[in-house]
Order: sequence, then C-alpha cells, then structure tokens
Amino acid sequence: MKVVVDAMGGDHAPGVVVAGAVAEARARGAKIILVGIEDQVRAELAKHQGTATLPIEVVHASEVVAMAEHTLTVKEKPDSSLMVGMRLVKEGRADAFASAGNSGAVMAAALFGLRRIRGVARPALGSIYPAAPAPCLIVDIGANADCKPEYLVQFAQMGAVYARVIFGLDNPTVGIVSNGEEADKGSMLIRETYPLLQASGLNFVGNVEGKDIGKGAANVVVTDGLTGNVIVKLTEGLVSFLGKLLKQELTGGIRNKAALALMIPGLILTLPGLALLYPTIAGLRKQMDWREVGGAPLLGVNGVVVIGHGRSDARAIRSMIRMAENSVRQGLVDAITTALAG
Repeated sequence: MKVVVDAMGGDHAPGVVVAGAVAEARARGAKIILVGIEDQVRAELAKHQGTATLPIEVVHASEVVAMAEHTLTVKEKPDSSLMVGMRLVKEGRADAFASAGNSGAVMAAALFGLRRIRGVARPALGSIYPAAPAPCLIVDIGANADCKPEYLVQFAQMGAVYARVIFGLDNPTVGIVSNGEEADKGSMLIRETYPLLQASGLNFVGNVEGKDIGKGAANVVVTDGLTGNVIVKLTEGLVSFLGKLLKQELTGGIRNKAALALMIPGLILTLPGLALLYPTIAGLRKQMDWREVGGAPLLGVNGVVVIGHGRSDARAIRSMIRMAENSVRQGLVDAITTALAG
C-alpha cells in the first residue's frame, strides 16, 4: 500500500510534511510518495539521516497551489502537487492521497482527478469529533455550505458506512443538527430532511442539539458544511482556550505560585497514585488532541482522500497518513460505492 503525500501542502510545508513522512516510514515502514518541487523535497529529506533506505519516493510537481489561492486554481495548474498526486491514485500507482494544503483546492483536485462515486450528488467532508464519549463523525464540515435535503440524506448514508467500516459499529446511530429535539424544530432544510432520514432505513435517532453532540447522542451527526465547520472550529477553539486559561490562572500571580510551591511536598507523596493514573490522563489528552485525529476524510470520490489541518506539525502528518492507510485497508470507497448502489 502506498500513500501519496502532498509535500507542498500546509502552513509549514515542506519541512514538517517531510519530517512526518520520514518518521512514519521509519517507525512503521509506511510506503510514501512525496509529491512536490523535487529539489525542495530532497533538500528536506537530506536533513534526516538514513532516508535512502526508507520506502519513500519523490515525484516532481512543478507547480504549487498556495493556501490562499482560489479553489479553481487547480484547473490552471495541472502540474501542481495536488493534481499530480491525484493522477497517481487514479492510475493505480498509489492507493490514497493525503494533504494538509488548501482544503478547497484539494476537494476540487479530487473531483477533477478522481471523479465522484456513481450516484453521489455532492462529496462531503467528515470529521471525527474527539470530545464525544462514543465514536462520532460529523458530516459535512465545509465542502457544501448550501445543501438540499437529498444531499444531507446522502451525507448520512456515507457517514453511516464510515462508522461501520472504520469505527466497527454494526448499526450506527444517525442524527441531524437542529436547535431543538422536536421533529418540527429547525430550519426549512432540517424539517424537510427529517422525514427523509426517517424513511432512509438508517438508524435515525432524530434531531441533535449542539450540547448533545459531546454527550454521544449519535455516531453520525449530519449538517450542512457551514454549520459543521463552525461546530468543529468552535470546539477546537474552546479546548485550546480552556487549556491556556487553566495554565494562566494556576501560574499567574504571587499567591498562586506560592500555593503551587507549598503543594510540592504533598505531590511527592501522591506520586504512586499519579503514576497509576498517568495512562488514563495520557489517553484523555491523546483523545482531545486534534493532531492524533489526522484529518478529514473526503467521502464520495473514487479514491481515498484525507485533508489535514493547514497548521499540521509532523505528528499530525503521521496521523493523516495512518488515517489514509486505514481507509484503504478497510475498503471505505468500495463500501460507500456498494451502499449507494443498493
């Protein structure tokens, strides 16, 4: 299995992208094709020892779609790292594509290069919601700001397939984001979609309010791309803010610093207990870390495509590669194709 990684994609490319690819190839033997401006990619590879023996290839792409460029720039740059990478997947020279670059441009390149799965009206971006107690995928998170009821039903179908093959859930629950639990709540779009989801054959549990997503109200939460994007970005912002606020409050001021100093003898006595709790604390921290998620799967195109955060570091790049590999291994595209054909 080979994963194409867009070496030029992301706020800190190509440095962190190459670093993440090298680390993943070295740790797990992942087979990776780095696509980008060859001399820049090889210059970054040269900063790491022993890369000549790693299963990493470099494929030259003379053009780059920058983070701030318009989505349709991909049509004007046929030799961009995005388009070259998609062609490698389409031609069967690679099994998946992963990029932390311009998300709109990645989606456009996937549509031009891989095309939609037959029957798919609109591909959608999914995001694993880390703050939920049970596995949860939010669809859509930005690919489709304006939606029709039939689009949301299809998002639910593709999301349910993802939950089955990736989360391992036999009968995942599906909900739709609304401003109330009652069936008559929500916008016209939500009210028109509700009966369609009821009749879809999915395990539809009804409307899901924003406060209930984090309670595990549904395994697949369906919404338009604008609302989904706001939910995900707001959650990320809150987690980051709370962490910084806690650190600031605990270490700010003479009184708090004195209190922490006085606690040191007591903390020494609690070290055995803290050691026992460490795996739980580390696991919780890992669950809430967006870098461990890796990225957002693009559902509905004829190939595995994962879009990572633009600010990805090397650890996030590694997670993005693993997500792409797992999607291939579990046969995600074939499963969606079969489900929609039925």
